[in-house]
Amino acid sequence: MKLYCLSGDPNKPCSILQFKGITFMLDCGLSSLSVLNFLPLPFVRSARLDNLPGWVPRDAADPELEKELKECCGRVFVDSPPEFLPPQSKVVDFSQVDVILISNYLCMLALPFITEGTGFAGKVYATEPTMQIGRMFLEELVDNIEQMPKASTASHWKEFLHILPPPLCDSHRPRTWKQIYNMTAVNKSLARIGMVGYNQKLDVYGALAVMAVSSGYCLGSSNWVIDSMYEKVAYVSGSSTLTTHPRPMDQAALKNANVLILTGLTQTPTANPDSMLGELCMTVASTVRVGGNVLIPCYPSGVVYDLFECLSGHLDSVGMSTVPMFFISPVADTSLAYSNIFAEWLSTVKQNKVYLPEEPFPHALLSRSGRLKHFKHIYTEGFSTDYRQPCVVFCGHPSLRFGDAVHFVELWGSNTLNTIIFTEPDFPYLEALSPYQPLMMKTVHCPIDTSLNFTQANKLIRELKPGTLVLPECYLQPPVIAPHRPDLVVDTDRPVIVFKRDDVLSLPLKRKLSPAEISTSLTEKLHPNEVRSGVSLVTMTGHLVAGDNKFTIKDISVSDLRDPDSTAARGSSGKKRLRVAEDFAKIKPDSYTWGSLNVEEFIQKISEEGITDAKVEKGTSGYIIHLFCTLEHKPGAVGANEVAQWSMEMHNTLHVVINDFNSQLYVAQVIVRMCLFTLLSACNICLFFHL
Repeated sequence: MKLYCLSGDPNKPCSILQFKGITFMLDCGLSSLSVLNFLPLPFVRSARLDNLPGWVPRDAADPELEKELKECCGRVFVDSPPEFLPPQSKVVDFSQVDVILISNYLCMLALPFITEGTGFAGKVYATEPTMQIGRMFLEELVDNIEQMPKASTASHWKEFLHILPPPLCDSHRPRTWKQIYNMTAVNKSLARIGMVGYNQKLDVYGALAVMAVSSGYCLGSSNWVIDSMYEKVAYVSGSSTLTTHPRPMDQAALKNANVLILTGLTQTPTANPDSMLGELCMTVASTVRVGGNVLIPCYPSGVVYDLFECLSGHLDSVGMSTVPMFFISPVADTSLAYSNIFAEWLSTVKQNKVYLPEEPFPHALLSRSGRLKHFKHIYTEGFSTDYRQPCVVFCGHPSLRFGDAVHFVELWGSNTLNTIIFTEPDFPYLEALSPYQPLMMKTVHCPIDTSLNFTQANKLIRELKPGTLVLPECYLQPPVIAPHRPDLVVDTDRPVIVFKRDDVLSLPLKRKLSPAEISTSLTEKLHPNEVRSGVSLVTMTGHLVAGDNKFTIKDISVSDLRDPDSTAARGSSGKKRLRVAEDFAKIKPDSYTWGSLNVEEFIQKISEEGITDAKVEKGTSGYIIHLFCTLEHKPGAVGANEVAQWSMEMHNTLHVVINDFNSQLYVAQVIVRMCLFTLLSACNICLFFHL
């Protein structure tokens, strides 16, 4: 078993797992941190951004470079449409990938890069909420960037990476960065997805079975179990044990796996989600109280549902129920609608509301009452009419490089009464704000990440008891934001294998057994013998057929070989022919010997067949039997009246020495077919003939 790591971000994972001849891709996350190196894309031209000075290195004046790079408050940005870092495509040929398993909608944004234009012809599996909400994320991403096109694309700067200032000079493989896909590619990639339910077992080319189980992180999020009946691999990504709106995490199916691949732990190990949520509510209330506006950059689904619920309740409790909340996204209406129809994927508390009947989320009531208004964009009809201040605005994108959030930062950034609150942990908030400096509005960082923290992860590992734990290298070291916190690491007594970007690992899981089916015609001929209470054994002869990664033992018909008058016993002319050694070799016994040999009974049986004068000699490890016999002429045997002298050593194997080839055929026929297989019905002795 091999594992290839194609991503350097544990929270946007993408790995290749090769097991039993099947190539799996585990998630296809898209790293968006690269967009922070680009200037924002405003809906309307910004005089401030247009007037930023160009940047050129001190030692080399390059007019092309000056057009592509702009400087803002000591930070250099690329003036071009944003580019993303897709999974590594040089390690594995994507056309060879058989199956893609998607854990949640945040880990599928690179899907069009992988399935389109690469020759990919495999299968993609995800839950229904993952596919539908993932579609929203993809549509919003494409729409926000296409709404604000740049006149030109910059690429010349990538040739001067070594002389650029940080963080540009530290960019990882900028030549592999790609601009966002289009909706045609999005729709084609989504059409490949096969929807699955929790605990639904899927057959993968007859070799393996895969099953999705709830991970508790977001709507439809799942962990995956890959099972071969004898080996089990568990893939845990983006999981949560907190009580929020998704269905709770299912741990039972993940226990006792041979290999556990763990990724997607919290990005904010020092921040408690409940504390951050409380701080956000208090910040919003204090800002609105003095007449300021609040901007919350967010994704179109996920934690934003909990923010609607908690924030509206808090504003009601402090007497600010008239403060409007705006949700602006190209998929805002779809997001709000879908969240209320995925009842079976919600927590028990949310599910119970559906059967009352009530909406599982309060934002349906907030929308009907006018407290929460949703629009596709700020220029959508009706927004300018409903817009009033002070207000709270939820919109994308959390990177502040595209989307309606760019407009609000430009609009409100110069007023100290306003506040921007960062809740998404995917982007360093100071870097997100860097192209807007100097900024007067207040900035509050309240990252809300419900993924497993290190304490929860260590407890989970102890309960799951995997044979081997495979996880990113960074999880064994304290995070950069808290280098003196040794408790913020994965600490386990299980064998651990670590990986990082571009690593290729051999995992300690080797195929030992594979199941095989027995055909009906063969089972009818089997007669098991009970060797002890509750245990029966039977031997068989069959033909092993392998196809589509399945093994079947079928019955062998040897009647043609046994019958000298059959077609198989005749030559091409139709005349009878003498059977040769190859014919006898093809005749398989109906049963096989096992157990120990009774020497006295053996001597008696061969005497009845005309083999006399046997002498028994006791050896160190068994018995040696010396036989002298005169062979009468038999059909199919030549050299009558020749004497064969042979000896047998009776222990683990039975050795027969015959000096004449033709005598060997007859003796073999007599001993093996007439004596041993009737006498040794309980013998585990192997029989060899030597010339």
